[in-house]
This record gives sequence, C-alpha cells and structure tokens, in this order.
Amino acid sequence: MSNPLDTDAGSELFSSYETELKLVQADLNQKLDQIAESSGEQRKSAIRQAERALDEATELLDQMRMEKQNIPSAARSKINTRVRNYATDIDEAKRKLRSLSDDRKALFGDRYTDDPQDEHLEQRQQLLSGTERLERSSARLQESQRIALETEDIGRNTLADLNQQRETIMNARGRLLESEGYVDTSIKTLRGMARRMATNRLITIAIITVLILLIFAVIYSKFH
Repeated sequence: MSNPLDTDAGSELFSSYETELKLVQADLNQKLDQIAESSGEQRKSAIRQAERALDEATELLDQMRMEKQNIPSAARSKINTRVRNYATDIDEAKRKLRSLSDDRKALFGDRYTDDPQDEHLEQRQQLLSGTERLERSSARLQESQRIALETEDIGRNTLADLNQQRETIMNARGRLLESEGYVDTSIKTLRGMARRMATNRLITIAIITVLILLIFAVIYSKFH
C-alpha cells in the first residue's frame, strides 16, 4: 500500500486530494471484495460501483500529479514516490476488477452457458467484448495522460533550470562588466600619475639646471 500521509510535505490541496484518494481506495477495495463474494445482478451492481470508484481514484491521482507542481523541489522527490505508489495500487485494483469482470459464470449466474444454441450467448459475448475494448481504450488514454503529465513536469523543471542558469550567467556577466570598469578606472589613474611624475621630473631638472647656472654666474661675477 502507499506511504502514510506526510503533512510536512506538499501543499494543503495535495494533502486534501491524498486524503480523499485513501477513502476512495478503501471503498474500492470493499467493492472488489463484494464482487468476489456475489454473483448475478448483485455482482453486476458491485462491478459498476467499483468502476465508478476506480474512475474517481484515477481522477484524484491525476489531480495530485498536477498539484505536485506547486510543491517545492526539495520535497518533490518524496511526493513522486507516494504518487507512484498510489498509481501502482490503482493499477493493481484495475487488474483485479478486470479479472473479476471476466468471470462470466459468476457474472451471469446460472443463466450463463457456453452452449452455442444459447440465444443470449452472442449478445453476452458482444457486450463483454465491447466492455473489454472500452477498458483497453480507457487504459491507453489514462496512460497517455500520465505520460503527458510527466513530460510536462520534466519540461517545466528543465525550463526552471535553464532560467536559473540564465540568471547565473547574467549575474556573472554583470560582475565581469563591473570588474572591467574598475580596471579601466585604475588604468586611467595610473596614466595620470605617470604623467604627473614625468612633469614633476622635468620641473625638477629645470630647477636644478637654473640653480647650476646661477652658481656659475655667481662664481664668474666674483672673479671678474
């Protein structure tokens, strides 16, 4: 059977669907037991009730699959396991119901016979054949819907990952551009400092030259 309800994970709506599904599963199992113990019209009625319960369980499971998209990714792994367990339970109940429905002797009671002369045999066979085809078509449709939901889930997760990677790349690009701006500013500052150092050097050389010339002029004027 499926895991117990974990109230720490999942949205309130998911938990509500899960609780309702448990009740429907209990009712479905009860109906399956009734089918195994009955025959004739009573068995037919139990089969119809079990089919309705099975449809309701399948619909609730589909709702749970859609609602789990609103659950945080950190808790989704546990949720996926629970959903798979419920799907396994429903598939098992579906196979059991199909097996019970195929028991024609129990379904039609003492009126059932394989005698070719039975005027109702062909009608019963056509009815059962149509029911089986309908069940197979319904099973294929449900399986297709399940695959579509899982594919949508994978696509949504992939899109979220790509969006997150895009944001990471954009942030890295922004930091790179900001760093380039700092480098450009540093280069301009260094160039300005180099120009000021060259200018100061020229001024210093000029002052020293003037002082030397003045010294020679004073010495020259002293001896003449």
